Amino acid sequence: MKRMMLAGLAGTCVLIAGCAAEQPITDPPASNGATATASPSANGGSTCEYRSFGTPARPVDLPRATDVRTSGEISMTLDMSAGPVTITMDRAAAPCTVNSFEALAKQGYFDNTVCHRLVDQGIHVLQCGDPTGIGTGGPGYRFDDELTGNEKYTAGVVAMANAGPDTNGSQFFIVWQDSTQLTPNYTVFGTVDAKSLEVITGIASQGVSQDKSPAPNAPAEIRKVTLG
Repeated sequence: MKRMMLAGLAGTCVLIAGCAAEQPITDPPASNGATATASPSANGGSTCEYRSFGTPARPVDLPRATDVRTSGEISMTLDMSAGPVTITMDRAAAPCTVNSFEALAKQGYFDNTVCHRLVDQGIHVLQCGDPTGIGTGGPGYRFDDELTGNEKYTAGVVAMANAGPDTNGSQFFIVWQDSTQLTPNYTVFGTVDAKSLEVITGIASQGVSQDKSPAPNAPAEIRKVTLG
């Protein structure tokens, strides 16, 4: 399975001055464009499509695909080795993404995992959500992007990592410093509060591991995830 990444440190483009605008590493696109997955259902919620793909990094059930809530917010707290990080997820902005995260969190998918990738040049993100810890793992399914084309990746934004259009799984990233170079190809589904951002910037301040690049030097383990 390809690594789920933000614009390619694994590609030929290195994040230095003069590099062309960053683009994601892509698989063959599942559609002609990145479109929202959610569609109205008869009972007032939305219907999402979660497509089986590959072997799950941890066994999980597929999320509920019908009557998915499309309004309101829900918080998800990551009990991290560096301190608690609370993500406020927006169902209206990305109902299928939030629904997936709720399902994975309830099944303990993110517990005892590490944030495996820190980027501190060109863009500034911490990437998490892969139980394998190497960037190739996913939940055994994929779902479509939920994009407006106006996504902004400012400090505190939480968005999906992907391997090209409509390849979302479980990996996500937290922006710890404004990253205006990123193109609007990554579904934004939440934000972290100021205290949580301090935790992430604290991890980032210790840089990328020389021995285990692109892993962060600082411990970045997600010990447990709780909803609400």
